[in-house]
Amino acid sequence: MTLRHGLWREAVHQSCPEAEFGEPVPPDRLAEAEGRLGCRLPSQLADLLRETDGVVGHDGADTVWPLGRIVEDNLRFWSDSGFAALYMPFQPLLFFGDNGGGDQFAFVRTPPRADIFVWEHEDDSRRWVAGDLRDYLGRSLADGDDDDWYRHRT
Repeated sequence: MTLRHGLWREAVHQSCPEAEFGEPVPPDRLAEAEGRLGCRLPSQLADLLRETDGVVGHDGADTVWPLGRIVEDNLRFWSDSGFAALYMPFQPLLFFGDNGGGDQFAFVRTPPRADIFVWEHEDDSRRWVAGDLRDYLGRSLADGDDDDWYRHRT
């Protein structure tokens, strides 16, 4: 589901009134980022970035990274041979946020889907945590500062 302009910030504030936002990302920067990544950003993520260049949640956690970090971290994860020796392939994932403790959240690129998965860096597991970006924001920013909210899901 795509939210009309301004509603991403509103959705975040409903779950986390103290959340911090960046400046909106101009369309030319989004297009440049997609060119560098070699793929389109998921529509929900692109819409959110048009309103804010990242979302900082509880305790300074980068719930949604700024666009520059999305690009740089994904390019590094997709190309670093050291990661290839340690972890399952990262190419199917598009990382966009973290919990502040090393675990990272991603869309699946191949095949494209709206669901959000967590990559737990300690054991290289990847699990479903939310049905889409709005669901992820609600879950990750709700009820205080539990940075392990996704581990309590059944």
